[in-house]
Amino acid sequence: MAAPGVDERGLFAQGVRAVLGGWAALQLALAHGFGGPQGPEKAAWLAGALQEFFTQNAELGEEEVEEFLAEVMDNEFDTVVEDGSLRQVSRELLLLFSRASRGDVGGVGAALGALARRGPALRAALAAAHPGDGPAHLESGHAHLESGHAHPATPSQEEEEESSEEEEEAMECGTPPAPPDGWTLVRRRRR
Repeated sequence: MAAPGVDERGLFAQGVRAVLGGWAALQLALAHGFGGPQGPEKAAWLAGALQEFFTQNAELGEEEVEEFLAEVMDNEFDTVVEDGSLRQVSRELLLLFSRASRGDVGGVGAALGALARRGPALRAALAAAHPGDGPAHLESGHAHLESGHAHPATPSQEEEEESSEEEEEAMECGTPPAPPDGWTLVRRRRR
């Protein structure tokens, strides 16, 4: 792919902001302060860094974009993304870059519209996973995601005691506790 021109760069920049704004893993990390007090600035930097990464590297593959995103999430947000969203976000970015590079304003517009329709569901999921709503699951440094939607931990008293014992045992052994069946994690990396 050739590097996009000025108009195409603007289209791609809009797309990058929309994809990152709709990425539950990144938004959850930001909402819970995993990027530290500079989290919002890091997210803005990521948008610019992605634009530069695409324009300076011809013929990027999905795996390269995934690796870039995983490294940034780990290094800048102390977050390990294990919910499959790295692949989805990489595909969306590659599609947007391809369309923007060709000057396909309609295609980019359609993609932006689809991303905007995901916004209300993401906001609701993030509100449900707010730190004040379920401190037990956040104190352990874990935020649960299933199919791209955040879910607060709302275990029963008995499940909570059992889970706490498992977590303590796992911490002593240096291994993280296993997520409940059907759940995947966006996990804050401990330093």
